[in-house]
Amino acid sequence: MKICKFIINDLVRNGIIEDDLIYCTDQNLRTEEVYQISDVKFILPVTPSKIVCVGRNYAEHAAELGNDIPSEPLLFLKAPSSLILNNEEIIIPEQSEKVEHEGELGIIIGKICKDISANENVFDYVKGYICLNDITARDLQRKDVQFTRAKSFDTFCPISHFIETELDPRNTTVTTKVNGIIRQSGNTSQMVFPVDYLLRYISQQMTLLPGDIIATGTPSGVSKLEHNDICEVEIEGVGKLINRVVKKA
Repeated sequence: MKICKFIINDLVRNGIIEDDLIYCTDQNLRTEEVYQISDVKFILPVTPSKIVCVGRNYAEHAAELGNDIPSEPLLFLKAPSSLILNNEEIIIPEQSEKVEHEGELGIIIGKICKDISANENVFDYVKGYICLNDITARDLQRKDVQFTRAKSFDTFCPISHFIETELDPRNTTVTTKVNGIIRQSGNTSQMVFPVDYLLRYISQQMTLLPGDIIATGTPSGVSKLEHNDICEVEIEGVGKLINRVVKKA
């Protein structure tokens, strides 16, 4: 089920997407109100307190950047102000000469979790899944050593305009295309640290709140984005995220 938030008649509503229609929901129950997708304005499906990202979680991606595979998850934060939606523009800032795509599976937290125990089902804490593009100013990442600036420019975190609630995140394909050409293709089964491990591990480092996003890492094949490129992230069982790239004048 694909759930979303949207504006219609100046009101913010919750809904379920089915084909080209949106069925309004009230307290998670479907109502009789139905709208055409073309008639609404989508807004962010969540307002996260933080975006927790996992670096080098695919061995081949670590290798292509000349890095070792980490012995434990490599975590960093991305500014929530970097979020944009499907069909909005990724803006290349004047500070960078090498901005790259990183298509990823994103996890949306559904309820407060801290120190998830070995006996708990980690997926009880998950609301659903999104397509996510961890846009990165690679030259600034190398210059700064730490990742904050390189990952947090405005528009550097495109996400899908809906949350898919039904998915097995342990075995799904993540594909990124630029101008229709496949640049990245991997499966979440290839993660160094699988989703269930990540959720437990991150919950032991910080409290995760409803709406928080976890970006689970990217497969190999990252490449430079140029003005007017069309970047597409597709995740099997979730959907597509498409954004045009614009070079800031």
